[in-house]
Amino acid sequence: MSEQKPAANPERGERIAKYLARAGIASRRDAEQLIAAGKVRMNNQDVTHPAVFVTEGDLVVVDGKAVSSPERTRLWRYHKPDGLVTTHKDPEGRSTVFEKLPESLPRVISVGRLDLTSEGLLLLTNDGSLSRQLELPATGWLRRYRVRVHGGVDPAKLVRLADGIRIDGEQFGPIEASVDSRQRANTWLSVSLREGKNREIRRVMDHLLLPVTRLIRVAYGPFQLGNLTRGAVEEVNGKILREQIPFLAKK
Repeated sequence: MSEQKPAANPERGERIAKYLARAGIASRRDAEQLIAAGKVRMNNQDVTHPAVFVTEGDLVVVDGKAVSSPERTRLWRYHKPDGLVTTHKDPEGRSTVFEKLPESLPRVISVGRLDLTSEGLLLLTNDGSLSRQLELPATGWLRRYRVRVHGGVDPAKLVRLADGIRIDGEQFGPIEASVDSRQRANTWLSVSLREGKNREIRRVMDHLLLPVTRLIRVAYGPFQLGNLTRGAVEEVNGKILREQIPFLAKK
């Protein structure tokens, strides 16, 4: 079986992992894993190395399906309900975000994730490179949440989170948290952070003996959940997208 050899001149086109990311197939890192798993072919040859470059007219196939040329970068706001996992295929057979999206949407990937029982704003894009860029802590985007916890809250404990906290040997960055309201045995908090490690808010609140009973993301950087109804998807206007993400205008 013939193999696609790495190109010697990087000016001849676009690296295949980036090409697949921009086509919405996967993030660049996941695209490299697809290559390593032998699932990518170009011009009827196996791609075995990420240093392969794609030019206009090349035929790229992933898992036996031809990949369409990347479209312009697009972004959608989605109001994720709880009870859905943010993955394209769940080994446990649970319902996924992508199964519930309108069929009219192109193939998209998420910007970060919300876990099974979390809800609220989830950004979706057809550009894997953009997804990766917006997930990076270096981007500096604030992620804001409304969090309901069981029990009363000592505001002093919340203030200390602004200095970061270490839990079971893992360091979490600064978290801004304040009390919004109290309802019988529950307290609503406003919580903001910039990094967003896996289940970070739940783990931090558990550490403070404040079990989370509801978690809603209301903003990711400049993009707001607003009045978007549960399960609804709305595309971000292209002009607004370029204004909020200036590097897109240079692509």
